[in-house]
This record gives sequence, structure tokens and C-alpha cells, in this order.
Amino acid sequence: MSSGPLYLGFDLSTQQLKAIVISSDLTVVSEAKVDFDADFGAKYGVKKGVRINEDEGEVFQPVAMWVEAVDLVLARLREKGCPMGRIMGVSGSGQQHSSVYWSGEAEAALKMLDPERSLLEQLDSRVFAFEFAPNWQDHSTQKECDDFDAHLGNPIKLAEVTGSAAHHRFTGTQILRMRRRRPQVYDATARISLCSSFLASVFLGSIAPFDISDVTGMNLWDIGAETWSASLLELTAGGPEGVPALRQKLGEVPTDGGVILGTVSPYFVARFGFSPDCRITAFTGDNPATILSLPLRPLDAIVSLGTSSTFLMNTPNYKPDPSYHFMNHPTTKGHYMFMLCYKNGGLAREKVRDALPKPAAAEANDPWATFNAAVLSTPPLDVRGAADPAKLGLYFPLPEIVPNVQAGTWRYVCSARDGSSLTEHPSSSSPPSFPPYPSGTKSDTNTPWTAAADARIIVESQALSMRLRSQSLVSQIPGRADLPAQPRRIYLVGGGSLNAAIARAVGDVLGGAEGVFRLDVGGNACALGGAYKALWACERRDGQSFDELIGARWKEEGNVQKVDDGYREREYAVYGNVLGAFEEMENRVLSVAKN
Repeated sequence: MSSGPLYLGFDLSTQQLKAIVISSDLTVVSEAKVDFDADFGAKYGVKKGVRINEDEGEVFQPVAMWVEAVDLVLARLREKGCPMGRIMGVSGSGQQHSSVYWSGEAEAALKMLDPERSLLEQLDSRVFAFEFAPNWQDHSTQKECDDFDAHLGNPIKLAEVTGSAAHHRFTGTQILRMRRRRPQVYDATARISLCSSFLASVFLGSIAPFDISDVTGMNLWDIGAETWSASLLELTAGGPEGVPALRQKLGEVPTDGGVILGTVSPYFVARFGFSPDCRITAFTGDNPATILSLPLRPLDAIVSLGTSSTFLMNTPNYKPDPSYHFMNHPTTKGHYMFMLCYKNGGLAREKVRDALPKPAAAEANDPWATFNAAVLSTPPLDVRGAADPAKLGLYFPLPEIVPNVQAGTWRYVCSARDGSSLTEHPSSSSPPSFPPYPSGTKSDTNTPWTAAADARIIVESQALSMRLRSQSLVSQIPGRADLPAQPRRIYLVGGGSLNAAIARAVGDVLGGAEGVFRLDVGGNACALGGAYKALWACERRDGQSFDELIGARWKEEGNVQKVDDGYREREYAVYGNVLGAFEEMENRVLSVAKN
């Protein structure tokens, strides 16, 4: 093993704390994790990492569980032989929007940590004004969301200022509800951290500031002005007289994504063997960290195909809209992260899969075999002849965010030529039921709609939504004037990225001038992005960008695999013809089933 510097990245997610250590050439040296259910489920009463108060829609996590996980994951790294003394930089990511409420005793407690005692023994209930951290799945803040959306005039104005309309999980609405619902907690709070800056604070031994990207997931930061929104702080604080105290709780935000906050707390030097020269840089959110897990160029897109689905792009264009999110790029000033989040991703695809016949005995080890065969054998939009209409659908077993509609299944047909004559198919159902129709049901126009067609159309639907909302951000690829505007590359991550049929359909709809690629980082994209961020912050030359430094060292071999050709002229045009009809279908559903 070489003797050069190492860099440590973390990912504090809903269900795990992961740690990954890399060398300067980006080689992974060691990794470890703590699984909250497996390691702490009985002790903290969590299931899938969280506790739930269904009566109020609260979803939260014990902060003590996070504290205990830090010591445990470092112990596991050391047990694996990781040379802790060579770690020269630490950064990481945390689940976005989640918040921690520190008491007035926190700063002193962090500075005085005793390496002979555990973190849990010292960062106890005295240090926190509230023992829980709201989780991103929390949906208790509808009243506060309504207030935020109305405060600047409408959701469009709110998105123009903060990058997003109001959302249940966003930190501003959570803080407002805390002040209203638990005023004693709010009053006792000296500082508020995001999940990311909480973890940075523990390693720094002092309350760390927010990261310039993660702060834009709060609905409180004025992105254009690069400061807190005075008007939104007034709303959150209950009036202008409360703003100074709230600003003190929030702190100031460095605008340099690679700022060095200081050196590691002496606690970690004595207890785990860290070098006293190890530096801490700002930790960011999990989604921003994902786009740091590879040199993502402008016009490249990441599509995460997990339980939920996420679409991410790096763009220099700031074009906010209430239906999606814009956040500051975590390392590149003047660039932004465009993000779409969907609740109904893998779960919805599984529901459609389960309505199909079980795979034959020879394919019994692949539960997706029948689904995949249906996707690949069904033509785009299930148009089999010149007179056939195009089929469009929305498949939401859960209430959806994009668009903001109730659970349900909606099926429409329209002209494949230009999207005209949009008509709802009789097999639409709300609330959803799967399978939601008898096999072979026909509409009044004699259009059959089978379970096999749904397999293709659900994947198309999810990709069409991404294409619709990203179309104003893509442009022609430099040097490829022969191609229509589209992403340069599409990188797939998550469980669905292993599915060749889904990759093919995504390429048909979204294009990808250079192809569709699977990013293979073993589920560690967020932690890896954090490690890369630490390396860049510590080793960059003056003015050297993240992409310049990491891009020069990053190798495609072993990290990405091309899984589809991407852009195909005929297919791309076919979906473009019905994009307007897809938007109209969403609007019709919104008019009758909005959340």
C-alpha cells in the first residue's frame, strides 16, 4: 500500500451511515457502514431507519442514533486495517432537508470531547433542544407549505427566489412548524444544523456552517442574492422582531463549496488515530453529492432508478419552476443542480410487473423476465400500425410529487402523429388497483390495453415526465448540429440501472447523444462524492475547478458501462410528437385529483 494522503467521505442517509476512504488517484482503499435497523433497531425503535407519528404525519430519527453511529463506523474502518493517520481530508453528505436543533450547551460540549468516553456519553440530551431530526419523508407541514407558497405571492415567486416551491420536507417549513408546534424547543435552540452540517460539526468539534448547495434545500436562501431571504425569515420567525434570533440560529454560509472549515477534533486524533493536520470541509446534501460521484459535465444527466426516481443535471442555466428544484452546484459557482424527485419509481414498476404472468421456469430466478420481454416487444407508445393511437399513462400507487396528484392510475390515448384527440381510456382508475382492469378491456374507440402494454408505458411515462421538465435546459451538443437538443450522456444509478430493457426505453425517450451508461459505484455514490469533495478542497490549486482536478484522475474503466446507444432518430421524434399531449394529460389529472 502506498503512503500518500487519503480522503474520507460519509453518507448519512435514512437507513445507514456509510464511510468510504480513497487515495489521491481515486482508488477506494477501505469502506464500512452502520445499518440503523440491524445495528440499532431495537435500541432506538426504528424501522427502515425512522420512527413515525402517523396521527400528525411526522417521520423522524433519533439524533442519538446518528451520534452513536459515528463511533461505530469509525471503529469498523479501523478494524478493517484502514490507515486512519493518513486521512488528510474529510467531507460527506447527509439526507437533504433534515434538521438538528442544538441547545446552548452544544458548542462547549463539542469543543471539550473526551476521547476516553464515547460520543454518545457526551453529546447527550443536554446538547440537543430536540432529541429527534425530522426526516425527508415527513409530511406534517401542509399548513406551513401553504404559508410559504403564499408569502411571496405564489409558488412561482417562491421558486424564483429559493429554487423550489414549498415542500413538506424542506427545512424552512419544518422550522416554522417547530416554532408553532413546539415553541419551547424553538426558544431553547441555539443553532440549527442540516443533517450534513451536523455531521461536519461532530468532526470539526464546533458548529459547522451550511454548505452552499445544501442550504438551497431549505426554502430560505435567496439564490440570486446569495443570502438569506429577509421576507422568508420574517415568516419563519413570526415577524421582523424574531429575525435576528433566527439568523443567529442559522449562522452565516460560506459561498465557496471547497472551504476548509478547520482541522479534525482532537477527539478523533486520540480515539481513532486521525492526523491532527486532517482538514474538514463543508459536508453537502445527498443529491448534490451524487453529482460529484463522477465528473458530470453540463448536458450530462443522472437518472436514479431506486424505490423513488430522481433526475439530476448540472446546468449553467437558472430556470426555476414550482414543479422541480434548482439548487446551487456544490463545487462550481454559477452552475446549478436541476433536480426532479418522484415518489413512484421502482414501487410503481413492481406493481405493473406483478400484474403480468410469472416468468417461465427457465427464468424463475429473474422476477423481471416477463416485464422486460414486454417492454422490448412493445413498440414505442404501443403504436403497431399507422392507424393506431399512442398510449400514455400515469401510474401512482402513492400520492405523487411531480405532478402533485393523489394516488391513482390514469390511461389516455391520442394521435401518434401530433398528440391531438387526447381521450381518457376506460381502464383509468382512482384510487389505484393493480391489476386495474380485466385483460383485453377495450375503449369506446376499440383500443385494447393489456397488462403487457403497461410494462412499456410505465417506463415511458416516467421518462416522458423527465423529458418534459428538462427540455428547456438541454441544448444542442457542441459539434453535433445534426442532432436535436438532448442530454449528452445519461448515467443510470440505483437498482433499476441493472435492467437492460428499462435502459433501452429510457434511451428511446430521453436520447443521450453519446449513449446511456450505468454508473457502477456499488451504492456508494453519495459517500464517494463526499470523498471526492474532500480531495478537491485539500489538493486544488488556485482557481482549479472540481471537474478539472477530479476529471483528470477519474477513469471510466471500472466506473461506468455503456448499456444502450441512447439517441435513435425515429424513436426520439415519436416521443417528441406526444410531449404536449403528455403535459395536457397531467393537467387534466391535476384538475380532478390534486393533492
